[in-house]
Amino acid sequence: MPTISQKGKMMPASPIRKLVPYAEEAKKRGVKVYHLNIGQPDIETPEVALNAIRNFDEKVVEYSHSAGIQSYREKLVHYYTKHNIHITADEIIIGAGASEAILFAMNSCMDPGDEVIIPEPFYANYNGFAVNSGVNVVPIPSTIETGFALPPIAEFEKAISPKTKAIIICNPNNPTGYLYSKEELEVLREIVLKYDLFLFADEVYREFCYDGKEHFSVMHLEGLDQNVVLIDSVSKRYSACGVRIGAMISKNKELMATAMKFAQARLSPPSFGQVAAEAALETPDSYFVNVLNEYLARRNVVVDAINKIEGAFCPNPEGAFYVVAKLPIDDSDRFCQWLLEDFEYQNRTVMLAPATGFYATKGKGLNEVRISYVLNVEDLTNSMICLNQALKVYPGRTA
Repeated sequence: MPTISQKGKMMPASPIRKLVPYAEEAKKRGVKVYHLNIGQPDIETPEVALNAIRNFDEKVVEYSHSAGIQSYREKLVHYYTKHNIHITADEIIIGAGASEAILFAMNSCMDPGDEVIIPEPFYANYNGFAVNSGVNVVPIPSTIETGFALPPIAEFEKAISPKTKAIIICNPNNPTGYLYSKEELEVLREIVLKYDLFLFADEVYREFCYDGKEHFSVMHLEGLDQNVVLIDSVSKRYSACGVRIGAMISKNKELMATAMKFAQARLSPPSFGQVAAEAALETPDSYFVNVLNEYLARRNVVVDAINKIEGAFCPNPEGAFYVVAKLPIDDSDRFCQWLLEDFEYQNRTVMLAPATGFYATKGKGLNEVRISYVLNVEDLTNSMICLNQALKVYPGRTA
């Protein structure tokens, strides 16, 4: 019998999706499941994007340029200019979501066996992208006690080796919601320049900053034109996860020429997705004002509810739409599965993502979960009631 690859065996299961079969079984039993495990907003996709697909009148759905439709990339230039990010259309490669953009970047910047430093907890799929690219993740710890602030510079320098090629950050952060400050990014700038590294910055949640805080992009850091790779996506910005359109952006010409070879090898990004994404750039500012207010209300429901639970703790994040919460539990994987298999309160339960999958260090995240506050306030309120009731009867409660 043929054997599968070692790479396939190493590929991690998604902590966000691996419990789906248990959720499906719960639904078959008639239990309502509140999905807080995945960053799938219930916010409506802008009508202007949907209309662009409905009104598509070309006779043939053609390949686009491998870098993406020219008119879309030119409009993106104007979008970034509004955010004081000054680039050209040739410095953008459109990918099938931010996921493909990260794969292009990793494969263009690093060889198998090279190392990338990532503050943990981090977006779980970075582990998968690294396995796909043959790259080794070197995690450095951030802690819930600091709200998951950037680790000290000493932690980065301890992790750097001759094989280190890049640092990855997500800002605002998935899974923690932490918003890195200008001062923290300046620290990264010094490290990157000192050791001549690439800096990948996943900024897909740029629009979602709270409490009067503003997003500071790595593209605003001076002297890093040859080092910075910006990763972006329309999925969360326009609540359009299914269009699968993202972007890799860099001023490093050699890097972009290399990434183009990977882009050409997969031919082109999705055409209908690009049509929708280009039209989405016409979304009025009022859309984001309303969305931001909605997420702020949702965040407050979740954070307030968790911090009222005895033995639980949740920082108050300033960005994205996630929290990592510490709960009085023995094992987050076991707890999240138990919620779906063995628990219901008034015929309801909640689906969370165990935080273990957001760490590269084994044994971390055992008493933490990621919660995506992507449901409306009423559903979030009910889901927090379910969580509170579950913790009262969970057999593995620790406090």
